[in-house]
Amino acid sequence: MPTPEAPIGIFDSGVGGLSVLREIRTVLPAENLLYVADSGAAPYGDRSREFIQARASAIVEFFLEHRVKAIVVACNTATAVAIQALRSSYSVPMVAIEPALKPAAAITRSGVVGILATSQTLASENFLRLMEKYGQGVSVLTQAAPGLVEQVEKGDLSGAATRVLLADYLRPLLERGADTLVLGCTHYPFLMPLIHELAGDAVTVIDPAVAVARELLRRVQSLELCNPSQAPGAEQFWTSGEPGEVQAVIAKLLGRPVAVEPLPR
Repeated sequence: MPTPEAPIGIFDSGVGGLSVLREIRTVLPAENLLYVADSGAAPYGDRSREFIQARASAIVEFFLEHRVKAIVVACNTATAVAIQALRSSYSVPMVAIEPALKPAAAITRSGVVGILATSQTLASENFLRLMEKYGQGVSVLTQAAPGLVEQVEKGDLSGAATRVLLADYLRPLLERGADTLVLGCTHYPFLMPLIHELAGDAVTVIDPAVAVARELLRRVQSLELCNPSQAPGAEQFWTSGEPGEVQAVIAKLLGRPVAVEPLPR
């Protein structure tokens, strides 16, 4: 049985899940957080279901070796294709992220919602269920965005190549009247300043990381597993990519120095 002092594991195909880690740190400042960036396998969006499930299971096993009390799947693609298998195989509490279609449908004024996500997320059964449940009564436009994950993985958040890619993906959504944009990949919130610049102030952009952090808080509280410490929680980082390169990008995205260790194979 995990103790309140046990850490929480967070993983993503790369550095995108740091957008979730930021929000978790805000609502759970005392928790010790373990983060795995599976950058050596990124992006998940073009990988097979079997590959993603195998990677997700391997990372969960790694977290269990570190006796985590909960796991956050901070990757929309991993949620879409692997969360059901993970929950059926492991008893550790898991909080997963998915495109925030429900709040988007509730707040759109034009009745048109745009969703920016990976091709795997948009093609998944999980996303189809979301559409059936919350997409009624609004027009939902989907846009796969290959290449954006790779730009964030490189730490290129506003360069010419990133700007051109993002503009090309946003244009068809905006031209068809989308006034609400859902970020369906945890890498995309790091492009928020550029998204606002290209889309304009009249468009609402929804980052589901906030809701994930709140759900994690609720789950940890309900299990009476909140860390009682008054000191700020520690953070540890691992990657399956090249540690030096990933360390530099994580430090840039979080705005502070970090140490990144190689993920054991």
